Amino acid sequence: MKNQITYRVWGRYGLFTDPLVKIGGEKSSYPIPTYQAIKGITESIYWKPTLLYVVDEIRVINPIRMESKGVRPAVYNNSAGSNLAYYSYLSRPCYEVKVHFVFNPLRPDLKKDWNENKHYQILKRCIEKGGRRDIFLGARECQGYVEPCEYGATPGAYDEVAELAFGTMVHGLNYPDETGDEQLAVRLWQPVMRHGIIKFVKPADCPLTQTVKQMTAKNFQLQNIQTAEELWQEMEAGE
Repeated sequence: MKNQITYRVWGRYGLFTDPLVKIGGEKSSYPIPTYQAIKGITESIYWKPTLLYVVDEIRVINPIRMESKGVRPAVYNNSAGSNLAYYSYLSRPCYEVKVHFVFNPLRPDLKKDWNENKHYQILKRCIEKGGRRDIFLGARECQGYVEPCEYGATPGAYDEVAELAFGTMVHGLNYPDETGDEQLAVRLWQPVMRHGIIKFVKPADCPLTQTVKQMTAKNFQLQNIQTAEELWQEMEAGE
């Protein structure tokens, strides 16, 4: 596919929080990352308001294992005491990711930055450098790392498993700058892993969407961003 890249992301822990468990104050991770989490990791590697990332699929490399840890979350009610909670993390998560980008059709004012080849080359170089920003596997305390990979070359723990369903999960969030609607909405779906691969449906194809709140899009102006051509020249000069 045009503009498609692959990379490996891994870490010691992952916490792709199931929102249902937040009510009690003790977080527990989904067994697999959400579409939004992988999209966020890709945006941490390289992001511009010109681009929209589309996550195609991921491969689960390591076995899905959970590990509980006692933590003391921040207390915001001016209490002198502290709380103790147990968070359930994914242990040693590792994924191969296949993702591509398109230009945001809602931002024709940024068309000067629609330099397909330069964005593609910058993205690949950023993966080789480990990303432009810190990588997190769902939560701030779960440091992640990225590197280029040959998709499918590394044996996975579930390559021989024909099918594994995960029930209803959050797919991602609809933001106004991506949909044109002045609202924030959450998408739900029912992922199925086949032979270690999870193929994500496109956001528009999610079967259930629920509005969270009204929201307006962030305003980015061309004169306030660095174009792909300018960034590429800067990276070349820094080599």
